[in-house]
Amino acid sequence: MERDERTPEQVLANKINLLLDALPGEDGKPLNFPAVQGALRERGVPLGRTKWYYLTTGHPALRTDRELLTAIADVFGVDPGFLLHEDGPLPEQIERELKMLIAMRRAQVRDFAMRALGDIDPHGLQAILEVIEKNEKLSADDTEQ
Repeated sequence: MERDERTPEQVLANKINLLLDALPGEDGKPLNFPAVQGALRERGVPLGRTKWYYLTTGHPALRTDRELLTAIADVFGVDPGFLLHEDGPLPEQIERELKMLIAMRRAQVRDFAMRALGDIDPHGLQAILEVIEKNEKLSADDTEQ
């Protein structure tokens, strides 16, 4: 088994960036610093730009507190354990988003293959599509385990 060489600060930064990328705000747009800062302020938790920078970059000078991480989890609507613990469980919302992204990328590959091989005879194209679909199923089974 490969050992993870990332620091706890880097792991936390990756998680926060995953939240930012995968879970949009109420308006459907990605949350940015002012939106997160405002939502935290409403919860009575201050957040300055420097601390946000440290949180999102994995800066080694980062000092976090439970209250801040719990409030950030609340802003994104996820279980605080995701941010509080290095091995915290991946929130269901993010799992769904990641599965959707994987499916979209696979569909792009399949569509590209169909366009690129469009001049091939129908039986050859069908054989290629079956291989791609079989690979998709195997990959999907791997991600579910």
